[in-house]
Amino acid sequence: MFSYRHAFHAGNHADVLKHTVLIATLDHLLEKEAALTVVDTHAGAGLYRLDGDYAGTSGEAAEGVLRLLSDEKKAPAAPVPAAKSAAKKVAPEAEAPLADAIARYLSVIHDFNPKGGARIYPGSPFIVQHLLRDHDKLKLFELHPTDARTLDANIAQLEAGRQIAVLREDGFGSATKFLPPPSRRALVLMDPSYEIKSDYGRVLDFAAEALKRFATGTYAIWYPIIPRPEAHDLPRRLKTLATKAGKPWLHATLTVKSSKLTTTPTGETQRPGLPASGMFLINPPYTLKPLLAAALPQLVERLAQDRHAAFSLDSGG
Repeated sequence: MFSYRHAFHAGNHADVLKHTVLIATLDHLLEKEAALTVVDTHAGAGLYRLDGDYAGTSGEAAEGVLRLLSDEKKAPAAPVPAAKSAAKKVAPEAEAPLADAIARYLSVIHDFNPKGGARIYPGSPFIVQHLLRDHDKLKLFELHPTDARTLDANIAQLEAGRQIAVLREDGFGSATKFLPPPSRRALVLMDPSYEIKSDYGRVLDFAAEALKRFATGTYAIWYPIIPRPEAHDLPRRLKTLATKAGKPWLHATLTVKSSKLTTTPTGETQRPGLPASGMFLINPPYTLKPLLAAALPQLVERLAQDRHAAFSLDSGG
């Protein structure tokens, strides 16, 4: 049950999508003065070393945040004039400046790496805490024994006092106790590993219960897009849930490569790793869709690993 370690995947393309959406959502919610409570049902270790053993073993950050940081240096401060770009044959992806949501995401990564690069990668707990104000609250749930200890130690360094609560409990079973918060404003992030098939159903059950308790909260669900029926059913079922509740929703996906198995020259069958992921939000900020409409095409250009790279963006309610 406790085999998944996000440290192997920190900073990959799925993190780029998840954290770009998370930051854009938080920026909007924090425009109001009233306190905000953020609940993370699967917090992980909170902070990761991209030059450490785990991330170094997988190398997934090289195809995610590190590639974006490399491209960031190439992006001009302003669009290149059409005549000039045609004469110099500038690559299409280098003609336009980074979309606002991507630039904002990278600015947060820079905040954790003042000397440049991305030696340190902040997980969702540290991204959220970095953006919250003193009167906001953060509730973190983590059951993995090793990650929970690491999260405790990492959070202790912040000396944030009562602003942050770390709970070694099942987020799906316990997080609704914080809903609704006293301020009636909350963002709930659900991003389990989905190693266990039942996680898909538990996400849906938790979202349904949370909406009953607190219908106006913002709910953000990350999920992997893999060749498994449950992975493709989840966004459809979430869409039905939101629609029946009369709530607006937004669904964004990012695909970086084909999900098909490949065969090596020696005849071995290889799995492609995670090819795509999605973010589904209930009660999303109205500002989020236009930000993602500009950002997703650029993420496809910059993070594509083969010709199957693509994105989708849909909303309703």
